[in-house]
Amino acid sequence: MTVDDVMKRVEDIRQVAEAEDDETAHGMEDELYIDVLGAIVNGADDPEKLAAEALKTLEIEFSRWCG
Repeated sequence: MTVDDVMKRVEDIRQVAEAEDDETAHGMEDELYIDVLGAIVNGADDPEKLAAEALKTLEIEFSRWCG
């Protein structure tokens, strides 16, 4: 996983959120976090940058529900 991969997925989440599909955006956000953590555990280059880019989803406004 690269920083560019994460940036692309964050943009995908932004687009889904703008389309007012909060449930899908939230699921995509969860999957991104899991994938980034997995990449870091497996020795990804630039783990700090990967995490920082992934956390940019927190700047995207959409409803997040916990079950």
